[in-house]
Amino acid sequence: MAASRGSVVLKTVKKITVQFCPFESNVRATRDFLALVGSEKAKATNMNCEVTAEVKHDRSEPVIAVTFMDGERLVMKGAQLTSQEMLSALQTRCIAKDPQSKATAKK
Repeated sequence: MAASRGSVVLKTVKKITVQFCPFESNVRATRDFLALVGSEKAKATNMNCEVTAEVKHDRSEPVIAVTFMDGERLVMKGAQLTSQEMLSALQTRCIAKDPQSKATAKK
C-alpha cells in the first residue's frame, strides 16, 4: 500500500472537490483520500490542480468529484469505498488520459 501512496499523479486533473459531514461514521476513507491528494507530494505533480474540501453538517453522504483537463468528470460516493479503492480509480483514469504515465507505469 505504501508504494501506491507515493504514486498520486494529478497531471491530468483540473479540480478535486471532496464533500463530507465530519460527524458521520463512514467518512474515514474519504478524509484519508483528501489527505493523500492534498499532500505536498501530490500537489507537486500539478500545481494548477485545485483541491477543495467542503465540510457540511447535513448528514450527507461523502462524495468526491474529480474534473479532468478534458472536461470529463469522475464522481465517487465515499460511503462504501476504501481510500485505496478511490485512489486506484483516480489513478487508473489519470494513467489512461496521460500517454507519458502509461510509459512510466509499464516500467
